[in-house]
Amino acid sequence: QVQLVESGGRLVQAGDSLRLSCAASGRTWSHYVMGWLRQGTGKERESVATISWSSGVTYYSDNVKGRFTISRDNAKNTVYLTMNSLKPEDTAVYYCAARSSSASRYEYWGQGTQVTVSS
Repeated sequence: QVQLVESGGRLVQAGDSLRLSCAASGRTWSHYVMGWLRQGTGKERESVATISWSSGVTYYSDNVKGRFTISRDNAKNTVYLTMNSLKPEDTAVYYCAARSSSASRYEYWGQGTQVTVSS
């Protein structure tokens, strides 16, 4: 059974840092791209960052570039999102997702973890 389990979301203050984790299990991930996406209240879901499990190549949205870092631990099958200099507009439910490197749509999703940034 494939599972993506996020953790680490909580209430923080503006300027704080936070690290989200996504534990992936149930299949071999070497040919997958892992992504972090977020959805704020009343907003569309947006991609935040992605990482290729095999090559480590990363991508960041302009909104978070320079503040967020996506990384992976192959031995633990875990993907991280380290968020620095958090802003109230970063408040959202953060989702971990996985797609084949040859696909454009995400195939697997986690349940989401809430990040709230107070001003």
